[in-house]
Amino acid sequence: MQRLLAFTEGADFVCYRYRLAAFTDSLAVAGWRLDLLPRPQGLCGFSAALVEMAAADAVVVQRRLLSGPKRWLVRQAAKALVYDFDDAVYLKDSNRGPSADDPVRCGRFRGMLEAADACLAGSNHLHEQAARCVAAEKVHRMPTCVDPTRYSLADHDRVPGSVTLAWIGSQSTVPALIEAHECLRAAARAVPDLTLEMICDTFSRLAGVCIRETRWSTATEAAALARADIGISWLPDHPWSLGKCGLKVLQYMAAGLPVVANKVGIHCELVAHGETGFLASDPAEWRHAVATLAGDPGLRRRMGREGRRRVERDWSVAAWGPRLAAILDAAVARAARQAGVAA
Repeated sequence: MQRLLAFTEGADFVCYRYRLAAFTDSLAVAGWRLDLLPRPQGLCGFSAALVEMAAADAVVVQRRLLSGPKRWLVRQAAKALVYDFDDAVYLKDSNRGPSADDPVRCGRFRGMLEAADACLAGSNHLHEQAARCVAAEKVHRMPTCVDPTRYSLADHDRVPGSVTLAWIGSQSTVPALIEAHECLRAAARAVPDLTLEMICDTFSRLAGVCIRETRWSTATEAAALARADIGISWLPDHPWSLGKCGLKVLQYMAAGLPVVANKVGIHCELVAHGETGFLASDPAEWRHAVATLAGDPGLRRRMGREGRRRVERDWSVAAWGPRLAAILDAAVARAARQAGVAA
């Protein structure tokens, strides 16, 4: 059994849970044991982490943009090094002002890609950005995946004209929901019996929109989604958003919810307009999309079932587990070849 060591923020880090931990069983079938190495504190902690890395067959660094000296030390310690990223980590995020460019982050990003034996990019856009920096054969599209078997299908038995919208997120993504306020208020005017269920670790008030607060937890998130009728998502029109991988949309689809989302980034890839939901970017389009779905439970059910089918086929743990194992095997082989050349 080969040992894969995940150098990441911790067991609760969303990137680790969905992009590595979810594949524990399928990796084991392929001969890989996944171990967690939380980000250490201080020089002594980092030195101990290097010892752990040297004992593993492969190390995955998730999202971290290590400085040059630390990156060199990690590269020397790891027999095979994989870099995994599911955001535009080379940019400033959309909550930090209008300018996204960051030369320091961009330089460190390129350095991580160059140091790695394989790179896992969470979307087509991220794959394209990475392939501009290093040899394309070293970069692999590895989408964020969900396990549909964890999600019960929504019943869609609510009476026409009454509707619950679900939004799932965290404190860092609440600003995006607030940006959708006018669209949500327009939808609420069209459907007076509308409730927005916020599944989150923090909450916000949106004037004109009835909000039900649901504290997020791993144990209850799937059940909370199954109580809803429509999943919603909004991405700011900002370069950072182009790197998002659409986890919340995949969760909605896994739960059998039609999705209403704006026409930005990954939404245009995940949401099949008129088949699994609607792409809507202004208040009038949101009003029409939500009102249409609120008035037709059968349409919600059909779109939700189609979304679930697409997740099972294209974005599920079962579909991608063997591919992830194959990428790891290839990274180990590449590292061995490189070591042979260096020797």
